Amino acid sequence: MGLDYNDAGDQNTPRSPQELAAEKDRLREALLARIEDALFHLFPAGRVQGNKFFIGNVRGDSGDSLDIELDGPKAGLWSDFASDDGGDIFNLWAAAKGLDAKRDFPKIIADISAWLGDEPVKQTSPRPKPAKQALAVDTLGPYTAKWDYHDADGKLIACVYRYDTAGGKEYRPWDVKTRTHKAPEPRPLYNIPDILKSDIVILVEGEKCADALIGQNLCATTAMNGAKAPVEKTDWSPLKGKQVFIWPDNDEPGFVYAENAVQAVLDAGACSVHIISLPPGKPEGWDAADAFDEGFDCPGFIRNAVNAGLNVAPNYSVRELLADVSPMPPDIIAPRVLTQGGLLVFGGAPKVGKSDFILCWLIHMAAGVEFLGMRPPHPLKIFILQAEIQYHYLRERIRELRIDPAIVKAALDNLVITPQLKLVLNEAGLATVVNTIRQRFGATPPDIIVIDPLRNVFDGGEGEGSENDNNAMLFFLQKRVEALRDAVNPDAGVIIAHHTSKMAKKLIEEDPFRALSGAN
Repeated sequence: MGLDYNDAGDQNTPRSPQELAAEKDRLREALLARIEDALFHLFPAGRVQGNKFFIGNVRGDSGDSLDIELDGPKAGLWSDFASDDGGDIFNLWAAAKGLDAKRDFPKIIADISAWLGDEPVKQTSPRPKPAKQALAVDTLGPYTAKWDYHDADGKLIACVYRYDTAGGKEYRPWDVKTRTHKAPEPRPLYNIPDILKSDIVILVEGEKCADALIGQNLCATTAMNGAKAPVEKTDWSPLKGKQVFIWPDNDEPGFVYAENAVQAVLDAGACSVHIISLPPGKPEGWDAADAFDEGFDCPGFIRNAVNAGLNVAPNYSVRELLADVSPMPPDIIAPRVLTQGGLLVFGGAPKVGKSDFILCWLIHMAAGVEFLGMRPPHPLKIFILQAEIQYHYLRERIRELRIDPAIVKAALDNLVITPQLKLVLNEAGLATVVNTIRQRFGATPPDIIVIDPLRNVFDGGEGEGSENDNNAMLFFLQKRVEALRDAVNPDAGVIIAHHTSKMAKKLIEEDPFRALSGAN
């Protein structure tokens, strides 16, 4: 039959529920008669295969997660495997238009009426039904990975299949109980039997990441669908009474997933929840599976995170120390001049050329060239927080250094120096320096941080003690120098240039370290 909605009247006039219901029935018939046109109107990036229409989601992104029936008694019904949402053609229209299916129902009716009125409804012959009523997963080819979800008794309750398609990775859940391609209600956590036997659980994003940690004797789990997991549809109860540590993927969705999971896990009765700080300098999207693939020390990383989260100092038995036969980390400057996470104090009397020596030395290190027997493993990235030499005299001094031009050329972009900074390394100064380093070095933090000299940026804390005060010096080293290193690169080496005091030559020869000014 043909319907003409051009004379539908004033759509703003309130209509009774009976009138709306009658109009809904008429519109459904009209929409289903032109269902493909309607779907391509809503989702231009969609595609038809078999007796279904496929699209990525209700926002219209390309993909196969959402499918709509085109034929038979289920025509117009849809389901989204990723979000577990679904409904009829009216719900779909509402979702695509950003409307609420109940609250905005009159508006939805009016919108559909207007679209149908753009072109008179034409009689169409029934679409020929395909020989095979294929499931959506059949269109994705063979699966490339499969993960099983078990309940507390070890009984299989769900599976997740991965498909590598031309459009990227696709995941499909399987509910064992209902034997349908959808997630169970509620969605279970992965690896429940091990969770129930463990006090500490690592929550990651995705089954592949969980398996990477499980293979290293760590108890790991994930919510079904990873970062896309609907928090409210996941059963977090197995984490009750557990100490949970969340290892997010190194990207925005990963951090959002971690933040959303924190409250859900706490609401489930977990003893504590901590989001693990990722190592600096890792690429976008870096996760636990990538860490395993690159030979990263996942157990050690987790152990340190747990110790920090539980306020327990790292500790190792002699057995554990002797059992660790992994290679030693390379020196930042060999042999053992400056080690990863190490601190080197370079002292000298005023005006003897400390800054010139440091510049000459570190230009070689930035070029990856040996200097006076000191060897870098590769060209190092170095930041010098310099608080004595003004800009014009700094550039003059660099030009006057007698260094092979080829070495200088190799160091051009690796060594970054501030001109004389008039700041104290207090909280505000620390934030300024951290932001400066991040802006300059980006995703590749410096290997070495230099403070030249200590006296010009010293902050002794609330007591305002000087460098001659032991407590003030300890405060500066812990709350300023270590905080700077932790914020930029925990593995960076730190070099501090410092003045010496006037002392008898004999005393200096007997104990050179005592010559350093202040609380040595």
